[in-house]
Amino acid sequence: MGREQLGPYTLSWPEGVFPLGGDALALGEFATVRPRWRVCDLGTGSGALLLLLARRAPDLQLAGVEADPLAARTARDNLAANGLPGEIALGDWREGPLPAGAFDLVVSNPPYFPPDSGRGDDPARMELRGGLEELCAAARRLLRNGGRFALCHRPERLCDVLCALRAQGLEPKRVKLLSHSPGHPPSLLLAEGVRQGRPGLTVEL
Repeated sequence: MGREQLGPYTLSWPEGVFPLGGDALALGEFATVRPRWRVCDLGTGSGALLLLLARRAPDLQLAGVEADPLAARTARDNLAANGLPGEIALGDWREGPLPAGAFDLVVSNPPYFPPDSGRGDDPARMELRGGLEELCAAARRLLRNGGRFALCHRPERLCDVLCALRAQGLEPKRVKLLSHSPGHPPSLLLAEGVRQGRPGLTVEL
């Protein structure tokens, strides 16, 4: 059993559920969030991103979608153990298990690698059919007009991420690239789009 303290909240996860990683921590700090916002995490895993966002803004309405039964149960347990109300839907985000237009913020730390990319054989690390386009389409469906979608990905997929966001009506507004240490190339891409937002992209340092 893994365990990590996230501000006032404790995150736990059993063997077989993805552990907390640096990408989720970075996205949890990057995403725009405001008090009382309705927040949904696509592919929530253990619920780590929900706890990371809850420590930044009070009275969030939390929800997640997770296809793996063990991970979904873990996310529910983590919300309950920390006294946070929320809904974790078991299912595929492409099938719309949560109501459309219901959220101010959608976040996702998705699988990074296209199928047949030669990057290993772990299905959990491979994009679902439809890849980034369908992920962004799912986020757009869930967001109100003016709502935000924030995700992390690999830097070499920057063009793919921005194109997928814009193609689904999520105008790219913020981008940040992170490196493990100074002098090394970026190892993580963070991006945020706004549903029906105006053009204008900020590259953050």
